[in-house]
Amino acid sequence: MSDKKKFKDTKLGAWLGTNAPKVLDVVGDLLPDQGALGVVKNLIQGDPDLEPSQKAEFARMAFELESADRASARQREVEVVKATGKVDWMMMVTGMVGLLSFLFTIYAVVYIDSVRENELFIHLMGMIEGVVIGNIFAYYYGASVKKDK
Repeated sequence: MSDKKKFKDTKLGAWLGTNAPKVLDVVGDLLPDQGALGVVKNLIQGDPDLEPSQKAEFARMAFELESADRASARQREVEVVKATGKVDWMMMVTGMVGLLSFLFTIYAVVYIDSVRENELFIHLMGMIEGVVIGNIFAYYYGASVKKDK
């Protein structure tokens, strides 16, 4: 783990050092892939010392970083298929479990009256929705088109 860059050593960290040094002081020693970007986004949006244009510039840079992360995940899938000639079955199983959970949740809300009164089920429903929409659909259908070769 020592070969990974800390947040303060990245391009985004350099921008923070110039524009929002207080934020960099808080997150500078964290690794970007440990959820620090979400924390930084919240700190930037809540910082009254930053101009709206600076916040917009940060949002653009953060979007580019997230897009690059998604692209590297997709590239990983391509490399797995090239190396093995097979699709990663764990990825497929995880996606199917998430999708089936989402479909069951929709069925339960529509046809089973008692689940609408259960707070635990409502919380579970929000978690499943976040996973399905935020991760599975965004990964498979977000900003890319599969092409047959």
